[in-house]
Amino acid sequence: MNILIITDLEGISGIDSVEMVSDVGTPKHRFACERLMLDLNAAVEGAIDGGADNVYVVDGHGGGGNFISEMLHPKAIQLKSALRNEKMKNNKINAIMVIGAHAMAGTINGFYDHTQDSRAWYNYTVNGRKCGELAQTAIFAGAFDIPLIMVSGDEAACVEAKAFVSGVECALVKYGIGRNKARLVDLDKSLEEIKNSARNSMKLIDSIKPFKPLLPLNIELTLYRTDMCDKIVEKCANCERIDARTVRKTVSKIENYMDLLFV
Repeated sequence: MNILIITDLEGISGIDSVEMVSDVGTPKHRFACERLMLDLNAAVEGAIDGGADNVYVVDGHGGGGNFISEMLHPKAIQLKSALRNEKMKNNKINAIMVIGAHAMAGTINGFYDHTQDSRAWYNYTVNGRKCGELAQTAIFAGAFDIPLIMVSGDEAACVEAKAFVSGVECALVKYGIGRNKARLVDLDKSLEEIKNSARNSMKLIDSIKPFKPLLPLNIELTLYRTDMCDKIVEKCANCERIDARTVRKTVSKIENYMDLLFV
């Protein structure tokens, strides 16, 4: 049984201010990355306890560079995005987990809520349904019949995950207070919850259905400003502008995560 764990940073335990995520190079950011490794390792241990033969991990925040290699669980196998895609396409992954998830843009009391680019992306919809990065991940995995079985993050992220994937296991590690602050769950308890959720989720691999919206996908993106929309139109050859701030694309087949974005 092969499991893929994708990480983000905003939904990691112990992170309760946006500065801990955004101020790279500071002691606070270093602490956030250390907590990332602890959360990830707890999920790896849980997956192994639940029967995983191989646990692959991907540093999914900001293009990578957040892992502290010497802290990574010795049984975890780190993958770059290209190799991740290859394994998913070739039926080498049985299920995925997301550690450190955050809620989509516009979520009340979602800590650091955003979708992709917090400065530019206002609304992102798939077949008319508002989505965020959790849904994107579930859709991409679902294209290869891989279920999303477990998520850790703040309360809003957990609620969002359950809205898209019925039965998904969730480990709640904090509660958003507005967007920029959070009330933390005890750090040791958070690690225990992540490990238990990961272990329990292994039992769900055959019962949780992959998330597969009907094809072709109608994807729309609304930007905050018209000039931001100008830039998207300039670089995205397969999209059309439908108003001053909104672009649209149609996806008939999902082969790469970028198919769900506007690049």
